[in-house]
Amino acid sequence: MLDTGDDSILERLYAQAPDGLEFRKLRKRVLRETREAIETYSMLEGGTRWLVCLSGGKDSYTLLAALIELRWRGLLPVDLLACNLDQGQPGFPQTVLPEYLAGLGVPHRIEFRDTYSIVTDKVPSTKTYCALCSRLRRGHLYRIAREEGCSAIVLGHHRDDLIETFLLNLFHGGRLATMPPKLLNEEGDLHVLRPLAHVAEADCARFAAALKVPIIPCDLCGSQEGLQRAQIKAMVDEWERRSPGRRAVIFKALTNVRPSHLADPALFDFASLVAEKTTSAT
Repeated sequence: MLDTGDDSILERLYAQAPDGLEFRKLRKRVLRETREAIETYSMLEGGTRWLVCLSGGKDSYTLLAALIELRWRGLLPVDLLACNLDQGQPGFPQTVLPEYLAGLGVPHRIEFRDTYSIVTDKVPSTKTYCALCSRLRRGHLYRIAREEGCSAIVLGHHRDDLIETFLLNLFHGGRLATMPPKLLNEEGDLHVLRPLAHVAEADCARFAAALKVPIIPCDLCGSQEGLQRAQIKAMVDEWERRSPGRRAVIFKALTNVRPSHLADPALFDFASLVAEKTTSAT
């Protein structure tokens, strides 16, 4: 169990971070936006345990740091268990995350499951691995969460992931949908939480770089060229370059939905829109 009264954990967490105004502002913003998402989407259930899923990328390191500090400040009354699922990618540095977590004093579980061989066997190299890889990973994380008595698995998807998923569904899936900040699994026994839903990817990158965390690249899907998500990201980057603030506007739209101004009769009862008859003047 992470000790909320242990000041040394924050000292270890931020040992290599710069002591300047710019980083302090970034740290404050990441914490504020993480807490804001937790409150907005009612993620808190007191006395529960969260399985914090770590890939070794910038986003999951940012997630872990934000949750540790919020818990240390008494703003997150849940137990945290960090978890990495080693999926058997060739060359994966197996000691990096255990050593990092042990150095912080964070309770953790490292599990090896060779999903890499399954994905590469089932999916042609010309196709995207992400869908099958994600399904296999999620199944193992659900199992681990149940074994560890956790009420939720917590993922490091940030605001840009939500935006890109929305646009992927819009352009390629023919639906208006994105990654929800809070989701109940099909079995109804576990939540999937995304506390970084309001945090920009650029802030995650700057935050992780400032902490000098040991980044582990994803060599499975990251090696595939021309992925639809990469194309969407490039498109949004160009929009942002031409019109700064575009990402923030798109995300605001995701929180400001008007079913009566869309075209889905399952969401809005268009049949009930009957004009009142007026009596003609004689």
